[in-house]
Amino acid sequence: MFDPFGRAARSFREPGRGPRDPVHPGWPESTPVVRLPDGARVRLRPLTSRDGVEWREQRLLDEPFLRPVEPTAPGGWAASHTSTAWWNFFTGIRTAARHGQVIPFVIEVDGHFAGQVTLGTIQHGGLSDCWIGYWVHSAFMGRGLATAACALGTDHAFRRIGLHRVTATYLPGNPASGRVLALNGFREEGYLRANLHIDGRWQDHHFVAQNIDDHPGTCVERLRRNGRLK
Repeated sequence: MFDPFGRAARSFREPGRGPRDPVHPGWPESTPVVRLPDGARVRLRPLTSRDGVEWREQRLLDEPFLRPVEPTAPGGWAASHTSTAWWNFFTGIRTAARHGQVIPFVIEVDGHFAGQVTLGTIQHGGLSDCWIGYWVHSAFMGRGLATAACALGTDHAFRRIGLHRVTATYLPGNPASGRVLALNGFREEGYLRANLHIDGRWQDHHFVAQNIDDHPGTCVERLRRNGRLK
């Protein structure tokens, strides 16, 4: 069995370790597994073509949660989640992943598709940064999953991709996302006026970031110390 990026699917079963790929470090790799306080096992693993059905079903079901916080969907939410729309999205993000620009992860909870984490606009050299974004399926909300997934993604950016800095934004009307980021060590650095077209209009965002040397240890280690992970 092979994944759409030309690597054996079994390579996703174990977290990345050892030397980093010189072209696209950290990809395609899975993260280590962590446990939520309720005992559920969580990891991030690469998005593949086989995820299309669950991606579409969960995002259509969760339109009331996702549409108000995501970029405006051309043609409407339903039109942006057809089978054709999935393939357009997937082939686009696959191309970007192959060029080392993005890492699209699936959030897995006990082996089940539960959302996504994306590391985007990956830059090496003098900038050495990326942004992180995430969404969690409503069936898994309220368990600390977004916080755990954000921790895994941020640690992957620092420890496996080798970046110096990770950034994120969140809407003023979405304090829950701000709390997820704060729990993972992100700090407020600014306020972006009308910077993204969200749910049909230009909206402001808080801008947060962290550098690899801002905190001791990893995000996962800090969450464990705080009792938010086992």
